[in-house]
Amino acid sequence: MNDSALIGLKPRALEIFSALVSAYLETGQPVGSKMLSERLRLDLSPASIRSNMSSLEQAGLLFSPHISAGRIPTETGLRMFVDGLMEYTSDLKPEDRMSIDEECAARGISVDDLLEKTTRTLSGLSRCASLVLSPISNAELQHFEFVPLGEQRALAVLVRLDGKVENRLIDLPPGVPQSALVRASNYMNARLSGRDIAAATGLIQSEIAAQKAELDEMSQRLVEEGVGLWSQANAGDETVLVMRGQSNLLDDIQGGEELDTIRQLFDELEARENALRLLDATSEGEGVKIFIGAENKLFMNTGCSLVIAPYHNANKSVIGAIGVLGPRHMNYQRIIPMVDYTSRAIASVLS
Repeated sequence: MNDSALIGLKPRALEIFSALVSAYLETGQPVGSKMLSERLRLDLSPASIRSNMSSLEQAGLLFSPHISAGRIPTETGLRMFVDGLMEYTSDLKPEDRMSIDEECAARGISVDDLLEKTTRTLSGLSRCASLVLSPISNAELQHFEFVPLGEQRALAVLVRLDGKVENRLIDLPPGVPQSALVRASNYMNARLSGRDIAAATGLIQSEIAAQKAELDEMSQRLVEEGVGLWSQANAGDETVLVMRGQSNLLDDIQGGEELDTIRQLFDELEARENALRLLDATSEGEGVKIFIGAENKLFMNTGCSLVIAPYHNANKSVIGAIGVLGPRHMNYQRIIPMVDYTSRAIASVLS
């Protein structure tokens, strides 16, 4: 919190400010002196409250969106409240914790499926949009396997050391025996383990070119197809962000201009370079990050805030982030600990 914002504020003005922001976060509407008088239950006239509100406005903490309307907090004021004046506990409601734990306790699913399910759950619990940032993994490889799916199809499964599992469907030539799938899998495992995809691919291709692979014709064809599959996929794959629950964010939109602004925000978030910049900003320091309006240029003039936290692998390296995107008046008190708990639950699974 910027402590200088508090300098010169009288205790009464600070109390009025805190009550006003709390009321704004509940309703999303400008707050007037009459409402504050009822909430505060202090021996203050509406005129005295208005005088304090004017002082807070001069300090850059409040503004009036319309003539004769109540006040709402500026981005500076909202930041001051969220960082230093808002009271919240790290404990979640038991039902919220259970919903998150159930997704993270699932077995037999890939990391992508885990993030997809957790993101949907977070959107449902927060009633906002949710997102997960998961950059393309360049972690070293751990295991490879061809899994037959009938006579002429197989699933090529690649497992990385960071826990990420990638699957690709391939078509098999007629009459491929199970033994060929096993030989191809064993050969690739021996070359992939402990290397990244580029190094492993280069080694395999050079061995095949020099006829050092010691594979029969059918097994070699499978290996070549598997190597080509991941070389092409990693060269063109730019997916680093998944969003769910965008309709929750659009429900509060009234005018067409605001709708266009939010849609543009969605488009900009899906741009790879913007998503990676956001992940970099999230990775600075520890814990939950809160971006309010113009504090991040992505959210300038959108009326949105983002609560986001990084998640780590077993080596404590940041490998992604998960968060909630909502209106400025989102329920920070509930959503901040929810995002924090979710990021830690994902990290627990991955480590």
